[in-house]
Amino acid sequence: MNNFRKESDLLGELQVPEGAYYGVQTQRAIENFKISGQTLSSYPEFIRALGLVKKAAVKTNYELGLLPEKLYQAISQACDKVISGDYDAEFPIDMIQGGAGTSVNMNANEVIANIALELLGHPKGDYQHCSPNDHVNLSQSTNDAYPTAIKLALLQLNEKLAKKLAFAVDSFREKGKEFADVIKMGRTQLQDAVPMTLGQEFEAFAATLEEDISKLNNNAGLFVEVNMGATAIGTGLNAPVGYAVLCARNLAQISGYPIVSAPNLVEATPDTGSYVIYSSAMKRLAVKLSKICNDLRLLSSGPRAGFFEINLPAMQPGSSIMPGKVNPVIPEVVNQVCYKVIGNDLTVTFAAEAGQLQLNVMEPVLSHCIFENIEFLCNALDTLREKCVVGITANREVCLAMVRNSIGIVTALNPYIGYKNSTQIAKTALETGRSVYDLVIEQKLMSQEELDYVLDPKNMLKPHN
Repeated sequence: MNNFRKESDLLGELQVPEGAYYGVQTQRAIENFKISGQTLSSYPEFIRALGLVKKAAVKTNYELGLLPEKLYQAISQACDKVISGDYDAEFPIDMIQGGAGTSVNMNANEVIANIALELLGHPKGDYQHCSPNDHVNLSQSTNDAYPTAIKLALLQLNEKLAKKLAFAVDSFREKGKEFADVIKMGRTQLQDAVPMTLGQEFEAFAATLEEDISKLNNNAGLFVEVNMGATAIGTGLNAPVGYAVLCARNLAQISGYPIVSAPNLVEATPDTGSYVIYSSAMKRLAVKLSKICNDLRLLSSGPRAGFFEINLPAMQPGSSIMPGKVNPVIPEVVNQVCYKVIGNDLTVTFAAEAGQLQLNVMEPVLSHCIFENIEFLCNALDTLREKCVVGITANREVCLAMVRNSIGIVTALNPYIGYKNSTQIAKTALETGRSVYDLVIEQKLMSQEELDYVLDPKNMLKPHN
């Protein structure tokens, strides 16, 4: 019994570990919500964001004359300690809970209050000197503090994701330069099309991913608008006049992000549109990334009975029964991450749609899905870059041989011998196994000199007269 302290709330008394900085409401959440296995401490950016929000709130309350300086200083210092990451272990509740985030908000309030109590020379739980509700949560509600912290965390996490994506883009671009002179066949519908270079293919990978950096950043820009001061439903009940604008200004100064107060707090409180559009940007990235991984697996297929145009780094034995087999395990795992991201986006959509009247109570699962997607994508991008892309090599002779043996190069003859003749040449080449080159010369459709020029793969890589 000496290892616990008693705290009380609406439902009565409860034992809390004596050394814990969290309190009774956090303890109830620990016992009630054993769902995902991922706690708030799994996402330190979120805990940092909670500390920043609470620091801006207490600063605003002090400036508006609602708190004495001694208490303000203690709470502000306690927020700094939370922001520093030293108390991440004191946020043990599951990311997914009922209550629209109340458990998260109270977890932050209780930890900050108990740190402040120690700074003031009082024992943990002695809330008459610093209360989680009356002082740390002053002028706030879960319904404004919680979504504001989510948005602030997402601004931090987006920077991380955009940086990881930029590194991946650079790795594909470097391969594009390395393979700039490797002639190969392009394909449409998995059939031979026209020649290109392997460099063009990898540069296209870089270009399509690069587009998503700006998409992510633009969509994350919506998170700077917050509803601090809305309190319960947006009317600002229990917050003083001017609190909303001043708190947003303080949060911008403390966090370094251009935070602004939403123009209509009643609208902003239940609105989750910014989460939906940001999640959709991640889904778009996942779709593109998965397509690239599909291509890498196809291009490296074989080695004797597939495309075998590129070699992926061998990471582990590929079979418990087939000796010598090596699988494309890195693109495979990234594919699976992309499926997870796409599925989580659907959850975000349903959670956003589930808002009712003046609040959306599904923000815990909504935020968890987005946090998880960012974490998964960051890890997947690092893994793909470090363990796959940088080590890819080209099978130059295989690529060139496919071009020389391809029927697809007949497309280049259309302007010279016409579509009908080109079709007949392609059909005959396919039926007989003979080359397009030999058939054109045999049928005297072009001179050898003309044909050598037109069918030079290098002349088919870009527009020309």
